[in-house]
Amino acid sequence: MSSSNIPHVVLQSSSNHHRMPVIGFGTASMSPPSTTRVAVLEAIKLGYRHFDTASIYGSEQPLGEAIAEALQLGLIGSRDELFITSKLWCTDNFPHLVLPALQKTLRSLKLEYLDLYLIHWPIAVKPGDWEFPYPEEAVTSFDLKGVWKAMEECQKLGLTKCIGVSNFSCNKLENLLSFATIPPSINQVEMNPTWQQKKLKEYCQAKGIIITAYSPLGSTGCMWGSDNVVDNELLKEIAMAHGKSSAQVSLRWLYELGVTIAVKSYNKERMKQNLEIFDWSLNKYDNEKIDQVKQHQLSKIGPTKFIVDLWDGEN
Repeated sequence: MSSSNIPHVVLQSSSNHHRMPVIGFGTASMSPPSTTRVAVLEAIKLGYRHFDTASIYGSEQPLGEAIAEALQLGLIGSRDELFITSKLWCTDNFPHLVLPALQKTLRSLKLEYLDLYLIHWPIAVKPGDWEFPYPEEAVTSFDLKGVWKAMEECQKLGLTKCIGVSNFSCNKLENLLSFATIPPSINQVEMNPTWQQKKLKEYCQAKGIIITAYSPLGSTGCMWGSDNVVDNELLKEIAMAHGKSSAQVSLRWLYELGVTIAVKSYNKERMKQNLEIFDWSLNKYDNEKIDQVKQHQLSKIGPTKFIVDLWDGEN
């Protein structure tokens, strides 16, 4: 698919109304860096222009290498044709560490700026050699106000075009919006037909915050992966009726909700199929079936398994 055929959304909290492709290529993988680099190059050839990474993924460097190679090969005319998202990890969730963390990310990517920088999780973890998920003694108080002020400064410095959050509940967003000078453009959360996040979706739409869905296909093969989406019988029925895959049904459903997507597959054919969701539609009967899908959250533990208020009882 041509990259020009992929719809965009406008991130309203940016100073220049920055545009983001609605579907992004995820790089959270346990694959070796060389595999990620090759997959990103293939994704660029297929038409992907939005790439999602994070410091914790270990994929920033190979993504940066792939971007440099794509420029050298003439697959893209300039870096400006791409939209690059990365994230601040919990161990850097302190006001004085935000700017150094972003600068380190930019060095790894060999880029001058990000398009979007997110707070990865709403918790702070003390420096140290901790096992993952983090134990209770590793977690410390999270100064959201101070961290967000530092995020705003990163945007003002031009090191990122936009800023946002990930894994934030309605309550945490409400707190953030009470003092933010620059509101978050994005809240990246787990969302798919088996975890529909209706309350959070309505809240974000009301506040002008765009949701990006991670694990849109259940993240098979990842840390908390599941086949709940692609193997769901109701989704298979809908897919068969449309001559599509259950994965395509899930992605199309998200797109029709007005949600943006970060989807990961390093398989060339599935990468191609994941882009083929814009020239057909679901009908009201499809949506009624999807409303019946049993709900199950994959990322309930997150980076730690003991913080009872991580989701504020909203999940």
